[in-house]
Amino acid sequence: MNNLKAGFARVDITPMMGINIAGYFVERIADGVLDTLEANALAVEAGGNKAVLVVIDHCGLDKQYLGKYRDMISEKTGLPREAIMLTVTHTHTGPKLDPGTTDPLQLEYDVFLGHRVVDVAVAALEDLKDCKMGVAVGNAPNIAFIRRYIMKDGSIKTNPGVNNPDIVKSAGDTDERVNVVRFNRGEDDDIVLVNFGCHPDVVGGNKISADWPKFLRQTVEKAIDGSKCLFINGAQGDVNHVNVFPKKGDFNDMFNDFDGVSRGYGHARYMGRVVAGAVLQVFDKVEYMDVDSVKYVENVFEAPSQMPSDIDDITVEEAHRINDLHLAGRDAELPYEAMMLTTMVAQASRIVRYEHGPESFPMLISAFAIGDVAIFGMPGECFTGVGRGLKEAEGWKMVCPVINTNQKEGYFPMKDCYEGGGYEARSSRFKMGTAELIIEKGLELLDSLR
Repeated sequence: MNNLKAGFARVDITPMMGINIAGYFVERIADGVLDTLEANALAVEAGGNKAVLVVIDHCGLDKQYLGKYRDMISEKTGLPREAIMLTVTHTHTGPKLDPGTTDPLQLEYDVFLGHRVVDVAVAALEDLKDCKMGVAVGNAPNIAFIRRYIMKDGSIKTNPGVNNPDIVKSAGDTDERVNVVRFNRGEDDDIVLVNFGCHPDVVGGNKISADWPKFLRQTVEKAIDGSKCLFINGAQGDVNHVNVFPKKGDFNDMFNDFDGVSRGYGHARYMGRVVAGAVLQVFDKVEYMDVDSVKYVENVFEAPSQMPSDIDDITVEEAHRINDLHLAGRDAELPYEAMMLTTMVAQASRIVRYEHGPESFPMLISAFAIGDVAIFGMPGECFTGVGRGLKEAEGWKMVCPVINTNQKEGYFPMKDCYEGGGYEARSSRFKMGTAELIIEKGLELLDSLR
């Protein structure tokens, strides 16, 4: 028996100019807008339960913000906190919101964003209409790449640069599957939920942009009359858009940025179109199913921290020196450049911060079940292997893993990624094995919803 209802809403959350931009270890001040930022919401109801998912065009919001916004939505709507899932697209051209900030623009934007997130959740719940749900899996080839590479000296480097002759091979395989969930609402707009894993770090610069997810949403809505599209980013901690060995026109609309990463606004448009193409591959041929229940659950477990150890490339003393120079704006005095500079600064910062503990951190995982479709909220940027492990959960038509959900806790590399190094493993504040623990706890959480 099908008794599912779904609703959609969208609000503009573009910040004021002059605000800091999140995403890099260098300061960037917003001086223009390439495209507006949005918060998009999906509301669902079945079996007497309602739930709402809000997706925010932002790089990553700390739990102090996400927790506060969830409480605000709960107070306004009456929904239990567990029925409210907040996540981000992870665009690297959105505003900073630093925990404990005293920056007046960030404080102002926090208030503004909180109100807008509540507005969009309420509007989506008010838009609930009878619908049927269908799922299918498309494919988006040759736009997402494992950004970690095995080098000739045996090390692992993140973003080693286009056409670097020292690259031996990629340190993994991408997941090019695009999960598509269609909510067919008859005479009302269809809602299209898209799940794919890749960093939205394609644009760069000092102008506000939602990056390729904005082009995905626009392209789907232009191609499919009467549709609304929202995007949830999958396991992408080790994945970005950089093809290190481009051929023919692969490098069109791109340039090599300050950190050795190739970027370009035109390439963001291209990526959005390719993922939209994967949606169009399957939109009309989704597998429909009856939905008689909406369920939700969350759990907190302790994850071990990565305190200074023998896998680090530098001593604690050297970490303090690097960190002090970086904070003083003296990166030029460090013997590193491009992505290696970012890696060493991130590693030094982590060592200094967790030199004396704590030994573990509380980790929040969450999940929605819409009939036989599960949306699993990961608390940070999990590697592709985590996404694959969760997608294999038994008893589900589809599992959609989603990053930075209800919490933002950095990178979760797989066990075998720590020894070789690279930005993600050296910057992660979590001990090796945490990614596998997320899979284990995640599968248990999903099983509890069956």
